[in-house]
Amino acid sequence: MAIVGFAPIKGQNPVVKKDTLAMDSVDVYMIKDVTVTSAAAITKREVFPVQMLTGDALKGFSAYSVADALRYFSGIQIKDYGGTGGLKTVNIRSMGTNHVGICYDGIELGNAQNGTIDLGKFSLDNMESVALYNGQKSDLLQSAKDYGSAGNVYLQSRTPRFAFGSNNRLSITMKGGSFWTFNPSVLWEHKINEKLSFSASAEYLYTSGKYKFTYTNPYGYDTTAVRQNGDVQSVRAEMGLFGKINNGNWRIKAYFYASERGYPGAVVRGKFVHQDRQWDDNFFLQGQWQKTMKFYTLILKGKYAYDYLHYLSDPNLDVSTMYVENRYKQQEAYFSCINHFNIKPFWEAAASVDVQYNSLDADLLDFVYPVRVSVYGAASTALKFAHVRTQVGVMGHYVHDHLRASDSLVSDRWVCRPSFFLSYRPWLREDLTLRAFAKGSVRMPTFNDLYYTSLSIASSKLKPESTTQYDLGIHFNKPMKGWCELVSIQVDGYFNQVRNKIIAIPTSNFFRWSMVNLGYVEILGVDVAGQVNFAWGKAFTAQLRATYTYQSARDLTDPNDPFYGGQIPYIPWHSTSATVNLGYKSWQLHYSFIYTGHRYDSQANRVEDYVLPWYTHDLSLSKQFVWTKTALNLTLDINNLFNQQYEVVRNYPMPGTNFKLTAQVTFQ
Repeated sequence: MAIVGFAPIKGQNPVVKKDTLAMDSVDVYMIKDVTVTSAAAITKREVFPVQMLTGDALKGFSAYSVADALRYFSGIQIKDYGGTGGLKTVNIRSMGTNHVGICYDGIELGNAQNGTIDLGKFSLDNMESVALYNGQKSDLLQSAKDYGSAGNVYLQSRTPRFAFGSNNRLSITMKGGSFWTFNPSVLWEHKINEKLSFSASAEYLYTSGKYKFTYTNPYGYDTTAVRQNGDVQSVRAEMGLFGKINNGNWRIKAYFYASERGYPGAVVRGKFVHQDRQWDDNFFLQGQWQKTMKFYTLILKGKYAYDYLHYLSDPNLDVSTMYVENRYKQQEAYFSCINHFNIKPFWEAAASVDVQYNSLDADLLDFVYPVRVSVYGAASTALKFAHVRTQVGVMGHYVHDHLRASDSLVSDRWVCRPSFFLSYRPWLREDLTLRAFAKGSVRMPTFNDLYYTSLSIASSKLKPESTTQYDLGIHFNKPMKGWCELVSIQVDGYFNQVRNKIIAIPTSNFFRWSMVNLGYVEILGVDVAGQVNFAWGKAFTAQLRATYTYQSARDLTDPNDPFYGGQIPYIPWHSTSATVNLGYKSWQLHYSFIYTGHRYDSQANRVEDYVLPWYTHDLSLSKQFVWTKTALNLTLDINNLFNQQYEVVRNYPMPGTNFKLTAQVTFQ
């Protein structure tokens, strides 16, 4: 049996369904994974706004990738360029993709070339939890690099768990559906001994990416066409080794991903077919070691990553394009040392230092082959009393760049930003918490910002892009008796400032743009998230979850600009989501709704820049069968139930109604 989630609230226990056989001391019977209480239970201990999906709640979404699940969090904007293989990036509270840290098993994913992580590459099949933190984690046991982001998404892959008396767990999953999608995967977990376990997983994905869409011509007629060149073929493989030591643990993870995909491109001026292709190879090996010694805890983390990207645009296939074939190779080495001290029962402190090495090779003309050495340092302390919790920290970031193919000298960059967090609980018997934080963070210019084709004086003097966040929120979490088990709601109002925003300015050469610090953006918003859990007897359960976000994100760069004060591109004023999960014995029904309001694709906010609002309805039905040590799960997903034609990014049409069938068999 696998228990996913967090410790149950006092007085509540996991419930075995009525049709589950009684367990004896000889045979081992398998029951369905259960979520204990709710992910909302952990938020009551957090100083910072946090949203989390775990266990069955995560599996219930009609989703292929992490990006699909993140759409149900408040304060999130996902840019989706269409289909299973389209690029998918995340933006938290309108501060920009580069200000979001994406952590996989506790170590941040990197891309020194452009700072963008494609979340479409990460499957949910082997994912145990997905969490979004605005600001940072309350836990001081985090690397210095984590403190540097305006917000973090934490992806936690599955840790091996075994049924009583079993040393193995094997799960085989087969998915198939619309657009000729074929997606098998396998997960094997093995207990070597009581202190050492192993896991291996592999996944293959193919989809043609061909789906019908409706294109509205500016001259007044609609055309139904089929999306082309959106095919994807990818392979993912992971291996993990997990160990226990006295008062500690360690883990090692190897990850490999390879893909070939087409770029379906934008539908512009009646052009429906593009022929661009891209090949990706991504590999990383990372590890973590943790040990607690009385009042002191030490964590060591390390990582090596290699990324290869091959892009091809061939005029022999598409006469409207010029020939472009580029190859990029990135390497990253990372080490982190985290020190944590429990000084008093109410007082703790931490200090961490990270060192990171990045290099980029490319076959571009006049490329300078940059190397970057980054040093991060962070110190923080926290006081915890019955009614009040507070946390103060400071993070410093130093960057040194070296250009292997140029004699030009690039100035070193150094920043230091503080943070302050406070939470207050007026009544100990009631889980009502008031919280506030102020935090500064930065994002350094990427290699593309600085050295895309050649070193320019303007680019070499780019300043780091900085953000300042202010948040005031309230969280109420009420465990209850009877048919209503839990009511949880959190509301946060926030004000963010983005300074020295890096903007591309065209020059006389179309292929060489100048990157300058010009932008200033102010964001004012409200995030609301609520959840209610119900249970009638031991057979029927229900969970209702809803989120709402309001954001005014204005570009205040130049008062003389005729479009001064316009909403920044692709940020809607209003967005919301709702999910309903119903369970009856071994049946599960999941319904979800997403709405994104109108927005503009330019800060000009003109009529011609208007992007229509969109909404989708998704439905999922699953049934589990259990036989002694074997479980079979069958699931039918129907996405975009009412076949709405919509675009997340202008001119990149999204799929209409589509379905997915999943069969998963698990042996213990």
